Amino acid sequence: MPAPQKDGPRANRDIRGVREVQLIDDTGLNRGVVAFFDALQMAEEAGLDLVEIAPNSTPPVCKFLDYGRFRFNEQKKQNEARKRQKTVEVKEIKLRPGIDKHDYDVKMKAVHRFFEEGDKVKVTLRFRGREMAHQDIGLRLLERVKSETAEIAKVESEPMLEGRQMIMILAPR
Repeated sequence: MPAPQKDGPRANRDIRGVREVQLIDDTGLNRGVVAFFDALQMAEEAGLDLVEIAPNSTPPVCKFLDYGRFRFNEQKKQNEARKRQKTVEVKEIKLRPGIDKHDYDVKMKAVHRFFEEGDKVKVTLRFRGREMAHQDIGLRLLERVKSETAEIAKVESEPMLEGRQMIMILAPR
């Protein structure tokens, strides 16, 4: 059975199939091209690990590092990046064609709040019964939403009819 693949760069004797390496010591000084076993011996004498930094270059670039500390710092960077990333949610606002002015204003306040939080907004306009005969009223309502949010949002998906509802997706600028 083959050995399992390790995550991250190869270190010390895990570096295989290489005769020479471009060596950088622990102070950051470039030592030039050195035989692999000489570099490994120099790393052991310094009490550090020989870590492959750029495996695809010719010859591969290796550096003297404390491999445990290096892995710890890499994990720390990844965790910080994961904390800082924001997942974009799609919030939904449901409207009806005969919506009153005040109800419309309340919905628009919610839309503005969603954009400030950095979320996308899915505006759903539901038709019931005879309202299906007056789809133009619903289309005008969605155009009004689009024009009122034009400076803070861009239209990701134009209004389209799916069954008994018309849907439009807006994303923050």
